Formats: sequence, structure tokens, C-alpha cells
Amino acid sequence: MQQPARIAIDLGAQSCRVSLLRWIAGKPSIEVVHRISNGPVRQGDSLHWELDRILLGLEEGLRKAAAIAPEGIASIAVDCWGVDYVRLAPDGKPLHQPFCYRDERTGATKEAADKILAPFDIYQITGAIPVRLNTAYQLMADPAAHIDPATPWVMMPEYILMWLGARRVSEYTHATHTGLVDLKTRDWSAEVFTKLGLSLEAAPPIVRAGTVVGKLSGPLASLAAFADTQLIVPACHDTASAIAGIPADMSTKAYISSGTWSLVGTRTTTPCTTQQAFDSGYTNLGAATGDLLFHSLINSMWVLQQCMEGWEAEGRGWKIEDIVHDAGEVAISTGIVDMDAEPLMLDSDMPNRINNELARRGFDTVPDVAGNEPIFARIIFESLSVRYAAALAALEQMLGCKLTGIHMLGGANRNKLLIRLTEERTGLPIEVGQTESTTVGNFAVQLASADAAGNPIRADDVRKWATILCEA
Repeated sequence: MQQPARIAIDLGAQSCRVSLLRWIAGKPSIEVVHRISNGPVRQGDSLHWELDRILLGLEEGLRKAAAIAPEGIASIAVDCWGVDYVRLAPDGKPLHQPFCYRDERTGATKEAADKILAPFDIYQITGAIPVRLNTAYQLMADPAAHIDPATPWVMMPEYILMWLGARRVSEYTHATHTGLVDLKTRDWSAEVFTKLGLSLEAAPPIVRAGTVVGKLSGPLASLAAFADTQLIVPACHDTASAIAGIPADMSTKAYISSGTWSLVGTRTTTPCTTQQAFDSGYTNLGAATGDLLFHSLINSMWVLQQCMEGWEAEGRGWKIEDIVHDAGEVAISTGIVDMDAEPLMLDSDMPNRINNELARRGFDTVPDVAGNEPIFARIIFESLSVRYAAALAALEQMLGCKLTGIHMLGGANRNKLLIRLTEERTGLPIEVGQTESTTVGNFAVQLASADAAGNPIRADDVRKWATILCEA
């Protein structure tokens, strides 16, 4: 008898996908059955996610998966980018289209919060670097949009599970990205909630990765394949899922998860909240199996994506593989920029923003004209490799260790130029991982959850399943 299939939903800031894991002749086979484009949209002066459109696309993908898997689907799990959430109306439906973390409304609330609770003090409590996009500062900004602070909320992936029939929870790896979780108790910090004027009662209860949170219900449950489908929280934060999908021994290696954002760090068993860690921008966030991901958040391919969208609108469209190739042919870039500079975090007019940063650092600017697009790309890749090298050097110093290699995962692992530049800057060999490591990690946690039979998932089981899935 064929084993039942499983579904992983990966919500990305650029695209969302529904993947199906089936067992063919006893071997696992992963197929992306549906993909929908995604991106924030402006509604008036605010930046929001089109949640209604996302849900329609996911329903279409789930129906496709059900049609492919007559053996039935055992479970569904959802992962997502961090920090964004859905406020809930009394009937459990979204109060409004959720805000995007890039919305500029949090500038004022971050400044206000810093006067109430110093950034280093909140870092000591939560282990999370207090940056403007954190959920804490978004929640503080809601009253300006006439939203009652006591209105219940739930993070994006857990909302998708609620939409499918799950109870309201916050999975630990995702909760740690809010800047509101106590590093010691691993629960919401009453102190931080109180001092920032937030409602603790509005927050959902925190559960561990691998927890079964309900059974699929609603219209989709009428499909034969979904007759007995469990809903599981994987490592709901996509980076935590991606790291869970690495089959390699990471005891002396760093990881670079490179996509819209880059995460550069390693797994640890104890938190590090020193002044140096804080000054270097290193954050302590939950991993799928209870340990920690100690890494630095770096603005990454967002910068190139914004450039390419602007060029496309002007009739200067490029394919990513072509611009990467041509960037490799550029003799030398005019300079490098600080990838973490605040102007590069924002949307629109990105080539001009890059030129402003080049000028600020004393480098020549680049005319934004046809033919110069690969020069901008080369500047971005050079700047990223320099930032990666600095982040890894700081990591070795803080942890008192010597790294032996880098495991690179995410979409940028197809970027041979960035890989070469990073190896040159760091002096470390790079092991290229799965492009869809997030999906592998999502499935690995689902399978480990089945092994655990209601108990906490085991790190050995997650790695075992990641290895099996990567070797298939």
C-alpha cells in the first residue's frame, strides 16, 4: 500500500508555492504543483500583502495536489518570511489586508520604542536584534491605522493554517522573529509587551515546531485526498525550515541563506547577547529542533530585484541568468555600497539609491542608462560578498571558533559569480545546497513529527529525513 502524500506550502516575498511529496516505488519524490507570484502592493500610502489573492492561489494549488495524490494526503505545513501578521476580526477573518514589513510606518514607532526600552536592553531580553521591520514595532504602529491594540493577531503562516482549520498558535521559530519572545523562558516577554504598550492577551500561544494544530476542514475537506489530513506547524519561519533541510554536518560550518534577504550564521546551543554581537547585528532566533540560529540579517537580492523591476518598466528587461553572466564580464565595479543602508531597504528608484550610496562613500556613480545594468549588478554582488566576509569574520571572533566551510542555500546558490566572489573574500570553500531547502526542511519536520507521535521532534530524525529527501 502506497504511503500517503504530504504538502508543503512555502510563502515567499516574491512567489508562493505548493509542493507535493509522494512515495513512488518506496522512494520520495517532491514536485512543485503550483506557484503564484507575490509581492507587496500600495494601498493609498501603505504597503500591504494581497492576502485574498494568495489564498485563492493556494486553494488552486491544494486542489491540484489532491487530484495528483489519490493515495491521500497525510499532512499540510506552512512556512513563510518573518515578522508579518494578520489582525483578526471577531469571526476569525482578516480585519484588513496585512501590512508589509517594508512599509515605512514603523520608523516613528521604532524611535519611540528606543526611548522606552533601549535597543541593547531589549536585545538582552529577547536575543533578537531590534530592527525597524520587527513585529513589535509594526504592532505599535497599528493604532495609527485605527486598529485596537487588543485585536487578536496571528503570524502569516499560522493564519494560513487557521484558514485550513487549525487553532490559533504561534510556532516558536517564527515567534522569535517578532522581537517579543523572552530568550530564557521561550515564551512571550510580559516585560517587553508591557513597556511597549502592547496587549499580551492579543498574542497567540507559542508551540514547538512539529506540533499538530488541527485537522483540515472546510470546502477542501470534501475532497477524497483530504479526508484525514492533519495540519502541522513546521519551522514556520522559512529560514529555520531551510536550515532544517540541510543534511550536512554543520558543527564547524556556517550557512548563508541567500535570497531577498541573506542570513549569515551558524547553529548554536547557547545564546550570545554580548555587546559585540549586538554591534555586529547578530540575532538569536529559534531553530526547528530547539537550538538557536545565530546569524546576521543582510539586505540582499531585494536590491537587484528592485533594479530589474525598474528597468523592466522602462523597456530594459533582463533575465537573471543573463545579467549575472554579463556582470561577470564587467572588468571592475566602480565601488561597493553598504547593503544594510536604510535607503536600500525601501522600494522603487533603486539605481538612484545605489548611486547616492556610492557617492556617500566617495565612489564614482554609474549612469542609469541601457548597457550599464550589469555594472549595477556587479556592484551589488561585490558588496554582498564583502558583507558576507565581514559577517563571517565577526562570527568566528564572537564564538571563538574557526569555520571550515560555508553551506549556501536559497535562490542565489545558482549565482556562480556571487559564489566565486564569496569564496575569494572569505577564503572558505562553499558547498552549494538545495535551491528549495525550505521545502525540504518543511517536509523533514512533518515526517519527524510523524515519528515523534505527539512528542517533541528529535534533531536526529529531522536530519535523517532531510538526508533521505536530498538524496532522492
